[in-house]
Amino acid sequence: MVDADKIEMLEDKARAIRLTVLNMIAEAGKGHIGGAYSCTDIIVALYYGGILRFAPDNPSWGLRDRFILSKGHSGSALFAVLADLGYFDTSELALYCKNGSILGGHPDRNVPGIEADTGSLGHGLGIGAGMALAAKLNNTGQRVFVLVGDGECAEGAVWEAMVFAARHKLANLTLIIDRNRQCVLDFTEDCAPLDPFSDKLAAFGWDTREINGHSFEEILAVLEEPVAIVEDRPRAIVANTVKGKGVSFMEGILKWHHAVPNQDELFAARTELAQQTNYQAS
Repeated sequence: MVDADKIEMLEDKARAIRLTVLNMIAEAGKGHIGGAYSCTDIIVALYYGGILRFAPDNPSWGLRDRFILSKGHSGSALFAVLADLGYFDTSELALYCKNGSILGGHPDRNVPGIEADTGSLGHGLGIGAGMALAAKLNNTGQRVFVLVGDGECAEGAVWEAMVFAARHKLANLTLIIDRNRQCVLDFTEDCAPLDPFSDKLAAFGWDTREINGHSFEEILAVLEEPVAIVEDRPRAIVANTVKGKGVSFMEGILKWHHAVPNQDELFAARTELAQQTNYQAS
């Protein structure tokens, strides 16, 4: 059982990160708010839930765990977390996607805390598998976590990397799928069906779990399991999520893949996200 105070802290942090992302995208006039919101709880759990080993004051620390956001178009959520943790000054968030900023539309290694240039979909898992293999060969104990989108899983390179990881018995590798069932302008099951998704992942030799990707209890329960529970198998987590999660009028609506809120929508979203937090709509 996860401590109730810890869950409350994570839920409040996730709402604050969503509000930051909203302001970033509204100020920039561009961004991918729907997909950023569907994976916010997962990223918050990894960084604030005691899962990842990291050092904001030493981003290149050799024994850090690695996190790769393969669905790089959702980078605004990761940027908001990294700034909050002190990897770079929070003032940089106001410059998101503007000329001269280190924060572009997708993560790249010019940003402290970013492990790989991502957003050209399909490559993050292969990069992560290589990192996991290096850690295994060097016996350094690092874990590697890769977050992909379910729409991204239409890329063949994702499945090639799954074969590679199972072949090399990368038990230190965890794949998390943001299963919001939407892609750019369609639903995954109407264009490139993935179900039965968990069965397919298991058939590729992965220890596979399915969770509610917005329940911190479920997210932490699976992430905190010792990797030795299933020896010599990489782990895949199908995290069922809602695109646009946290703002009711965005949830499950296709246009919010990359829509930008107008002033009325911005106020409504700020008001909704400000509930039960220290933030106020303005």
